Amino acid sequence: MKLVVVSGVSGSGKSTALNVLEDLGFYCIDNLPVGLLPAFAEQMQSLHHEVVSQIAVGIDARNLPDELHRFPYILEQLKNKGFACSIAFLDADDPILLKRFSETRRKHPLTMDDIPLMEAIQKERQLLEPISSRADLYIETSHTNIHQLKELIRERIEGINAESMALLFESFGFKNGVPADADFVFDVRCLPNPHWEPELRDFTGVDSPVINYLSQQNSVEDMYQGIKTFLDTWIPCFEADNRSYMTIAVGCTGGQHRSVYMAHRLGNAFKATRDNVSIRHRDIQ
Repeated sequence: MKLVVVSGVSGSGKSTALNVLEDLGFYCIDNLPVGLLPAFAEQMQSLHHEVVSQIAVGIDARNLPDELHRFPYILEQLKNKGFACSIAFLDADDPILLKRFSETRRKHPLTMDDIPLMEAIQKERQLLEPISSRADLYIETSHTNIHQLKELIRERIEGINAESMALLFESFGFKNGVPADADFVFDVRCLPNPHWEPELRDFTGVDSPVINYLSQQNSVEDMYQGIKTFLDTWIPCFEADNRSYMTIAVGCTGGQHRSVYMAHRLGNAFKATRDNVSIRHRDIQ
């Protein structure tokens, strides 16, 4: 039986993740006390697999601190009993979390009269460290709207239950920050920039005019071949180490042209030989 533990800081999208998994056929339960996780998993396993074969459990800071500290021990118990356990941890930048709480007027579960919101967010991260430090999949949601988040979670969490390691090729702009969930980051800002070509400025790296322009640059081809050779060499090594997922991020200044072209080309090249490959362009609206 496959078990996905969904955790993360409040406001990062945990409820959205569980809703997506429920739509995908998982049996989902939210805010389960950590101490009840083994009993719940065994009860689900006792059912016929035709009824329940995949379960997802939301665990967050609403648990007692002592219970959260026991999570690594409980996780090891479950794995020893044959459960295929995966952990997905969602996070976002502090300013983004503050903004989300102010917009929705939701109360953070750890705020009290003597604990302001910022302090509650920091305390929550400390409490969840036993889970976050063991996450198979870390999802950074700062730069996603609700629709993008649903699609991202669908691609990423489905990936950790696939037979092969899930690869995500993601373009981004350095001016908007480096993706916190990236395993490899490649900087292509040294390549010729279509932004300085007036007729190309309004296009992106998936549009033919920009593709034609960049594909004619020797430095772009050299960069592509170098990155692909590196990934061809090292991805199988990480896969042999039982990694469930990997995020390859490619960045340029604005995340519109060079990084989009490179991430898209690399992603399509790996799609031709592997299953479970997705492409995301973070900063293209």
